[in-house]
Amino acid sequence: MPERKDLVEICHRVYEKGFVSAYDGNLSLRLAKDRILITPSAKCKGEVEMEDLLEIDIFGNLLAGKGKVTTEAKIHLLVYSKRPEVNAVVHCHPIYATAFASTRGDEYSSSVFPEVILTMGRVPLCKYGTPSTDELPDSLLPYIQFSWAMLLENHGAVTLGASIKDSYFKMEKLEHSAKTLFIARMLGGEKTLTGGQVQKLYAIAEDTYGINIAPENRI
Repeated sequence: MPERKDLVEICHRVYEKGFVSAYDGNLSLRLAKDRILITPSAKCKGEVEMEDLLEIDIFGNLLAGKGKVTTEAKIHLLVYSKRPEVNAVVHCHPIYATAFASTRGDEYSSSVFPEVILTMGRVPLCKYGTPSTDELPDSLLPYIQFSWAMLLENHGAVTLGASIKDSYFKMEKLEHSAKTLFIARMLGGEKTLTGGQVQKLYAIAEDTYGINIAPENRI
C-alpha cells in the first residue's frame, strides 16, 4: 500500500530533521472519505514501520491496527471534517516554530517571507488548548477554513496538505522561516513587507497555488 510507505517515510523525515523528539507528534493521511491512516500513540516517529500505522474512521474509532489511537487524533479529524481538499496533516514540535509559539510578545510574522505567503498564506497563533481535551482542536476553529499552517501556543505546529509530502514540506518551510526570522532578530530585526506587497502576494497565491484567504482573515 503506497500510502503506508509514504507516511512512514515522512515519519522518519520529521524525526531526522528534529521536528519531533521521543514520542512527540502525530501524522496522518486520508485513505478515503471516511477512513484515516494515522500514527499510533507512544511510538517514536523515527521507529515507525508500516505495520504500526492505524486506520480509524471519521469519529476516531479504530478500524485496523494494534496500537493505541493518539488523543491528538482530534486535531486531524477536525481538519478532515472541515477541509475536504486536505488529504494529510502533520503535527510536530519543531524547535524554532515552537519557540515563537511559546514566547510572550514576540510572535512569528507571516508578512516577512514571500515564499511563506505564496504557499501557506497567513500563519496564525492558536490559543493554548490542553492536550487530550477538546480545547486543543477547538483552538484551531477560528483559522481552520483558511490556514495551511498554524502555530499552537506553548505546544507546536500543524500543517495541512494535498498529500503527506505536501504537508511535510509546509512544516519544513515553516521551521526554516522561523529559524531565519530568529536570526534576523538577533541581527537587529526583520524588515516586514508592506501591506501592498502582501496583497500582491495573496493574489498570486490564489491564482497560482490555490491559497484562498478571505479579506477579513488576511494579515
